[in-house]
Amino acid sequence: MAMTKTGSLIDGDQHWNSKGNNETSPATAVKADVDALCKQGRLKEAMAILQFMDQEGILPYSATYDSLLHTCVDKKSILDTNLVHAHIIQTGFKPEIYLGNKLVTVYVKCGSLVDARRILDEMPQRNVVSWTAMIAAYAKHRLNKEAYAMFYEMEEQGIQANQFTFAGFLPACGNLRALEHGREIHEIIIRSGYKSNAFVDSALLDMYVKCRCLEDACKLFDKMSERNLIIWNAMISGYAQNGFLDKAVDLFGIMPQRDVVSWTAVIAGYVQIGHVDEAFVMFEKMPDRDVVSWNTLIAGYAQNGQVDKALKLFEEMPKRNVISWNSMISAYARHGHSQKALDLYHEMMQTGVSPTQHTFTGILPACADLAALEQGKEIHEVIMRSGYQSQVFVSNALIDMYAKCGSIDDARSAFDEIFEKDVVSWNAMLAGYAMHGFGKEALQLFEEMRHSGINPDHVTFLGILSACCHAGLLDKGLQYFSDMSQYYHLTPAAEHYCCMVDLFGRAHCLDRALDFINKMPMKPDAAVWSSLLAACRLHSNVELAEIAAEHLLGLEPENTTAYVLLSNVYAAAHRWDGIEKVRKMMKDRGVKKAPGCSWIEVNDEVYTFLVGDKSHPQTHKIYECLEILLGKLKEAGYVPDSSFVLQDVDEEQKENILCHHSEKLAIVFGLINMPSGTPIRIVKNLRVCGDCHSASKFISKIIAREIVVRDAHRFHHFKNGQCSCQDYW
Repeated sequence: MAMTKTGSLIDGDQHWNSKGNNETSPATAVKADVDALCKQGRLKEAMAILQFMDQEGILPYSATYDSLLHTCVDKKSILDTNLVHAHIIQTGFKPEIYLGNKLVTVYVKCGSLVDARRILDEMPQRNVVSWTAMIAAYAKHRLNKEAYAMFYEMEEQGIQANQFTFAGFLPACGNLRALEHGREIHEIIIRSGYKSNAFVDSALLDMYVKCRCLEDACKLFDKMSERNLIIWNAMISGYAQNGFLDKAVDLFGIMPQRDVVSWTAVIAGYVQIGHVDEAFVMFEKMPDRDVVSWNTLIAGYAQNGQVDKALKLFEEMPKRNVISWNSMISAYARHGHSQKALDLYHEMMQTGVSPTQHTFTGILPACADLAALEQGKEIHEVIMRSGYQSQVFVSNALIDMYAKCGSIDDARSAFDEIFEKDVVSWNAMLAGYAMHGFGKEALQLFEEMRHSGINPDHVTFLGILSACCHAGLLDKGLQYFSDMSQYYHLTPAAEHYCCMVDLFGRAHCLDRALDFINKMPMKPDAAVWSSLLAACRLHSNVELAEIAAEHLLGLEPENTTAYVLLSNVYAAAHRWDGIEKVRKMMKDRGVKKAPGCSWIEVNDEVYTFLVGDKSHPQTHKIYECLEILLGKLKEAGYVPDSSFVLQDVDEEQKENILCHHSEKLAIVFGLINMPSGTPIRIVKNLRVCGDCHSASKFISKIIAREIVVRDAHRFHHFKNGQCSCQDYW
């Protein structure tokens, strides 16, 4: 941006005289030019003027900051808001109440409630607008306890609530289903003279609806002398959200006028009960549709697993917003289409749509599923640039992503950077340590959690018991299982019993595991019997394996894992008749084993391999390098374990099958295409077989390279010929 001393706007560029003239002061000229740029949406150029002002020693007016902050809201730019705020502080400018309120509002609308609260606390003077903005923000973001605390603190300060305060606070009562508190506020509203205020009536109606007190909502609705469209829509939404769709439809039929919100409320009601086809019929009848109605139906199809129909609507939308993109990204990620989720995310970014915190919590699980670490790191950079790292649920998603991508150090860094950790933060980090087999780190973290004042929940104990299991800490596991009910008054669920069965199995205590199962207070589920069967595989206990498999297949006759594990037990015992029996059972029941599949991320692209895969462009080089590598492994003492080949074929054929397992192909592909010294990270859709496990240990030692494999059960860190699982998985 060129600066001249003409004090004029030329060819759309910003030019102004820093010294002013006889009629206009420099600060006034600055304000006019900042206003002009902000109206044109040229925020970066307007921000650049602040730097020039610093150089010229010009102090801006309060209204100059107001224009900049208003544009920050339009752009939803936390980063620019931070820069404006920093400039206010650096110049020693003392903002009046209005500008302080504006800062609070801007941070709220940009989604940074922590910054908004800090501004409010630092304001020397506050009025009802200041308090109301923060109360309404807390309620909107479901930080209901904070909303309560602020509302009553405002009362103690002698600030009289107005209609906007009541309307902003009532959603917190509804969110908590605090009906009695809501009724108390209702009485205060009547005493304050806001009884017939449509804005307040709408909030009251919404509160009663959320508290599932439709009787009071109906009474309020019936007593209203005048009902505007907002009131009608609130009542219809109330019926629809609480499962009274018939009443919602009846009310919809008699309302004097309808708008797009009315139609969307009924559509949302159909979506809520899973009747998406009926919702589509209503959608087709709508005289006008807005982006919310499109998004509602897209979300309905997505939630019901009809991703193709959701995509069809998404592609037909005349106009999309970030919620539209978020819905489709999350739909893909939730229903196993992780690569499509990533492709759609990149497409969204290319269109210039600004991501929100929900974009990141939707896309990060896709990175985790694919173990796409590099792409996850790139998204992390976008999160930091967007200013959303202060949102705890975004940081929690980062912890989970890094842990599942095999980078537990990055997961810990993301955890440590959270200013106010919630129970989900601790649980995510505990689960990360557990799946990587870092038992001691998990135990230490649990102690830190206890001292932090955060109470553990059922998920916490699932993580700590899993950590004990993967690390083989039987005594600690027994202690935590006992503490769960004795000291924390939490009743163990089937998942916790499953962890204990795993733990007994690892400790070679199969009889204790069976006894533990027989004494469970609830009926053992499939996961419990599957854990026992897996332990039998590792300890070659055919008799107990048959018992576990019988129970497991009785519960889930199509569970392919049961057939595979039982076949492995028979193969280890050279019981080919048993394998044939299992194969016949699978054929009779129409059960097919899922093919082994491994994938690896190289240069931001995920490559997939199947057993014996020859579809890759580098197939010739991969197999050539694999043969050389296998020769070196055998020289180092590696002997192929043919017991993991379930086919009754000769040894040479078995070895050939083992050599071309998908994880071996993926590892070799990584060795060919990744820089020396870089850890090779593989994901396997099934449990890694014993032969590939043994081969991976040898490879890590021969090539002096860490290999990280995430299978269907846990992580394996192969380093210097050893595995973090200590050969139990």
